[in-house]
Amino acid sequence: MVGYPEALTDPSYKGQILCFTYPLIGNYGVPPYAQVDEFGLPVHFESHRIQVAGVIIHELCEEPKHWAMSKTFHSWLAEEGIPGITGVDTRRLTKKLRVQGVMMGALQVSEEPSIDDAFKALERAPKYGEINYVEQVTVKEPLVHQGGKPTVVVLDCGVKVGIVRGLLQRGVTVIRLPYNAAVDEVLSYEPKGVLVSNGPGDPKQCIATVKTVKELYEIGIPLLGICLGNQIISLALGGDTYKLKYGHRGQNKPCINLETGLCYITSQNHGYAVDQSSLRDTGLEVWFVNADDKTVEGVRHKEKPCFAVQFHPEARPGPYDTEWIFDLFIKTMRGG
Repeated sequence: MVGYPEALTDPSYKGQILCFTYPLIGNYGVPPYAQVDEFGLPVHFESHRIQVAGVIIHELCEEPKHWAMSKTFHSWLAEEGIPGITGVDTRRLTKKLRVQGVMMGALQVSEEPSIDDAFKALERAPKYGEINYVEQVTVKEPLVHQGGKPTVVVLDCGVKVGIVRGLLQRGVTVIRLPYNAAVDEVLSYEPKGVLVSNGPGDPKQCIATVKTVKELYEIGIPLLGICLGNQIISLALGGDTYKLKYGHRGQNKPCINLETGLCYITSQNHGYAVDQSSLRDTGLEVWFVNADDKTVEGVRHKEKPCFAVQFHPEARPGPYDTEWIFDLFIKTMRGG
């Protein structure tokens, strides 16, 4: 029902066509980009532009009502050149995806659409897993978000604004570096901890990030991975990842903490997962599992200050049940 401004601007959706399962979209319009919080970060968006490649909805609300809106959903997509289609039986499409799994697709914007042309374009298009989308959404230069002490370096694979805000709210300075930053550049900022962020695509495309994380782990700097960061940390320590048939995307995904037995409702957006059997000789143990399909939702090292989660503790959109992950990271950095 809500959360489409956050979802469409999530860099983890780069290169994907997003189909909303809720039937009515756009009912509260789109808020302004210019509205920022006390840290200068956009309040309602997870980046500064729409990241999805296309949008599929059942019914478009063309006359939204909200006191804070600045434009309609349709005009927002049109301004940013993002194709969308409405009037689709999204329930039927969702059922198809649930059986067949995620698949390549095409949207054609034309006064005389041709199904044959759309299929030809799809045949020529590179497969999703062949493209390094992370290099399209990472920062190009170091970006400093001034706070207190200590300093946290974020290896930016497409980090959501909510993650940066979650750190700043805990009184630290955040420095975002490109995803392929070398270990020497990371260490030059004298960080007390490093966060490996979320991002789009296949984690095995992030060869430089995996290398840097491995070297940081060997040095002993506290590490936190979120979403793609969970997969990268697992790869860096010798584990493996694989593509899920369906992926996990939504605001109500149940995850079980294997240490406490508690179940948390989480926000998720990922198409790849860590292979549990590959963790045997890595020093990592499974921390969280998905209650639905038992896939790995979090790992932690048995001895070193290194842990990661597949879900999004910052939500945006979704529940805030697991924000304590940030608190644990800050406590670990401070030697707690």
